[in-house]
Amino acid sequence: MTEFTMTATVSLETAKAVVEACEQKAEEIDNPMVITVANSEGNLIAQHRMDGAWLASVDISRNKAFTAAALDMPTHDLAEPSEPGNSLYGLQNTNEGRMVIFGGGYPLEKDDEVVGAVGVSGGAVEQDMEVAEAGVDAFEDLSS
Repeated sequence: MTEFTMTATVSLETAKAVVEACEQKAEEIDNPMVITVANSEGNLIAQHRMDGAWLASVDISRNKAFTAAALDMPTHDLAEPSEPGNSLYGLQNTNEGRMVIFGGGYPLEKDDEVVGAVGVSGGAVEQDMEVAEAGVDAFEDLSS
């Protein structure tokens, strides 16, 4: 008989709190963003497009969350390894183009296990990272 274990995940309530924290930070820096929270498999839990945020950021934020969940790492950690001549060159062309190799996507971890991810898009990469980090901080506060 096969034993079934359920992997922890991010609830919708928690995802909404992460989105809210990100939105507050985006408002602080006066930059509308699209914020996505995904489960550990990169599937959508919640997505929010602030008024005035770029339409293109809808897919970008979702793909950042997907990438962070699929690879269990922040998306900015992929920039250098995916440069020409490095071991992950071409990564952004895999998974039907869903891999993002610049900042703004972070895994959400509980008890050293990736249970979800957040992806943010709409500003400069540094702004996306700052806003996403606010979501990670909120998640960690809720999980402790």
